[in-house]
Amino acid sequence: MTLQKQRVLGVPVDVHDCYGDWLTERLLQGVGTQVVTLNTEMVMQARSNPDLARVIEAAELAVPDGAGVVLYLRSLNLAIERCPGIELAETLVRAVGIHHKTLYLIGGAPGILELVVETWQKTMPQFDRSCLVGMHHGYFDALEEAKILQSLADQQPHLILVGLGVPRQELWIEQHRHLCANSIWIGVGGSFDVWSGVKQRAPKLMQNWNLEWLYRLYLEPWRWRRMLSIPQFAWCALQQRLGWKG
Repeated sequence: MTLQKQRVLGVPVDVHDCYGDWLTERLLQGVGTQVVTLNTEMVMQARSNPDLARVIEAAELAVPDGAGVVLYLRSLNLAIERCPGIELAETLVRAVGIHHKTLYLIGGAPGILELVVETWQKTMPQFDRSCLVGMHHGYFDALEEAKILQSLADQQPHLILVGLGVPRQELWIEQHRHLCANSIWIGVGGSFDVWSGVKQRAPKLMQNWNLEWLYRLYLEPWRWRRMLSIPQFAWCALQQRLGWKG
């Protein structure tokens, strides 16, 4: 099945019945791909940030990560399930181990990636430490960045996970992906913190009810300003549905 392009408030998102299989095939074939994990916050940012909108438009895959995006698509009578970016990335990490490919990690605070690797070694039988050809935390200056970019160019990893936050990670990937043109690049946001054990995902029940955002707000009430994108998104979707201009 090929990807079916849809739009959420003008921002593109791809509809597919199994994103993991589609992306794993590209990993094995060495087809360069930038993956965007689309949620309501990113949709609203893209509507006011032309650079981010351009990157999402050009990305080979934009998955419906956020609950609001999924509900919007379902309102169009599309049978679609949420595709959490953290789970999609885990699928690719397993594929890297199974098929003896290589992996590079960028992002998180100093020390976080080491914890991520320890966790994967304990909880993910498919993960092979030898597949990891490089990693660097996300707090790098221009000199360190140059070293990271040279390392990427030298190593040519098959999978590159970048956790620098939105929209920095999307723009950073788009700017530098030419260095590893045949790689899969995924912006993973705060997933490194979750994998490391520093933060927790919502209970499974809340995930199933598309309330993971509420759990994050409960744990991190300072996120409330970012959460304002949810009612803004809902209002814009209602205006569009009713044909209002605003």
